[in-house]
Amino acid sequence: MYILAFDTTASSCSVCLMKDNIEIVKTTQRMEFGQSEYLLPEIKKILDSIKKSFSDIGIVAVCVGPGSFTGVRASISAARAFGIADKNLPIIGVSAFDAYLYSLAPDELAEVNAVIIETKREDFYYQLFDSRRNKITEPSTAYRDEILSEMKGKKVTIIGDGVERFLATPSGLNFNAIKMEMYPPVNKIALCAEEKQKNGIGAFPKPLYLRAPDICRCG
Repeated sequence: MYILAFDTTASSCSVCLMKDNIEIVKTTQRMEFGQSEYLLPEIKKILDSIKKSFSDIGIVAVCVGPGSFTGVRASISAARAFGIADKNLPIIGVSAFDAYLYSLAPDELAEVNAVIIETKREDFYYQLFDSRRNKITEPSTAYRDEILSEMKGKKVTIIGDGVERFLATPSGLNFNAIKMEMYPPVNKIALCAEEKQKNGIGAFPKPLYLRAPDICRCG
């Protein structure tokens, strides 16, 4: 079964096609804007490159955030369009937190596993998980010191595209592993979605917004 996964929530557009846990094609294009215009042509190009069509897809997996407001909307709008085109096609949303967590190997898991995602503000998106990948906290935003206070005195693994900034100054944490990523791992989005479907918990994607969009009133 082919799984099509994509993400536009970060400063990029990532697309991956997998079959039977094997990565067939994966592309990532760094971009601050224009993901919505880039995404669908890129999906078509990937399918054409292996002589497959949309009807060959068994699951569509989409990252639901957190991330930029327009980026989250671009991904989810495309996923919902695919669901309208084929009402029998499973469309499954996966958070960036779950995708990052899924990419940790068993020996990288610690007492506390922190997914830290860039907000491009002074705070961070974050979520904490235990050694069995169960959530300790709900997805949220917080400042660095607030997040550090929840991990002091514990063995910690930290992962995400916000890790570099988060660790720019000494943290005093006891680390098991540190993984700095540029973008949510799109191949893990695919695998998370497949696992959700097998466990009967796949749901039509809804955006994971943790704060209001940046807007201003002009004039």
